Amino acid sequence: MPNPIPLTQALQPAYLSPVTATISLPAIAHNLAEIRNLIAPSCDILPIIKADGYGHGAIAVANALTQLGIHQFGVSTVEEGCELRANNIQGDILVMGGMLPEHLSEMVHHQLTPVLSNLEIAQQLAHVRHGHPKPYPVHVKVDTGMRRLGIAAHQLVSFLDNPLCKGPLHIAGIMTHLADADNPEPSFTHAQLTQFRELLDLVQGTGRTIPMAHAANTAALISHPSAHLGMVRPGLMLYGYAPTIHLQHKVNLQPAIRLTTNVVHIRNVKAGEPLSYNGIYRTTQPSRIAILPVGYSHGVNRRLANQGEVLVKHGRAPIVGNICMDMMFIDVTACPMIKQGDEVVLLGKYGDHEISAHDVADWQGTIPYEVLCAIGPRMRRIYEPFS
Repeated sequence: MPNPIPLTQALQPAYLSPVTATISLPAIAHNLAEIRNLIAPSCDILPIIKADGYGHGAIAVANALTQLGIHQFGVSTVEEGCELRANNIQGDILVMGGMLPEHLSEMVHHQLTPVLSNLEIAQQLAHVRHGHPKPYPVHVKVDTGMRRLGIAAHQLVSFLDNPLCKGPLHIAGIMTHLADADNPEPSFTHAQLTQFRELLDLVQGTGRTIPMAHAANTAALISHPSAHLGMVRPGLMLYGYAPTIHLQHKVNLQPAIRLTTNVVHIRNVKAGEPLSYNGIYRTTQPSRIAILPVGYSHGVNRRLANQGEVLVKHGRAPIVGNICMDMMFIDVTACPMIKQGDEVVLLGKYGDHEISAHDVADWQGTIPYEVLCAIGPRMRRIYEPFS
């Protein structure tokens, strides 16, 4: 029986992935500099690295941002915060999503800062912290119009008056979430900001000090300077995109990710032949079809069938037929030189051509957030280092 291959010599699974995500750390550095150009020097930055850094890899992004002078991060779940701590990410980690009582012990153990949205979870956190002499830092979220998480505006002062907020817990910040900041019509956002500022004035008028107030997401950071307050929370723009095209044109951002795969098979198909599952596409002429080893299990949305495009070395090629779990079809009839092994770009630039997350979002009928967050763990990630 042959000797087994030592583990140190075995191929790592990531290197066998049929799709590669190449992430440019210099692009992220450029986007961070653009963010800094938009805000006052005294304004803090809380980069949002939830959803695995919007598909870019939260650990690598956090490490890169640390080198760029960032020492606080925003995530959605306690699990995401624990993963950062397990990979030696220091500094403040703000957990902004909903949480349950069973999450609190791990949160405290890993020194994560929660955003509280109701009195019940505050009471449960105080119970977990019972016996600790030092107050635990928390942020309080107030609902000004999103109607998702957050304390009702009229309950904020009474919440802050609760003895829990004067002993077991320390209010380190007050925040809100803007629901419509990417809308060219700004009235709803103006109403939210007006209400939030009035609440802050009310709190300060009672003699309390607010260490930090924050409201601005990516859209508000770009288009609503009055929302910057003491801290901004850039997410999507850190990775090179604004939420909408009209905002994309207002800032000089560099997309940080490029997705590529390779042709694994090419076949010649007669006119009138159905392709892929259910035959939703039939060739209208003798066609040259290339098969790519990537599908919806890698995050390629099935709505791209007969809608989207990819880039090949001679231009663009349409996606034809249903997207399979691990494969997809492209028509390379107009590119007769394409051969097995050739690179194909799913997202990013190839020569003079580019497919952006906005393009893919339009084809799918969605938003660029969903496109990037669909970049899953099955993809190999390569990071271009700082120069």
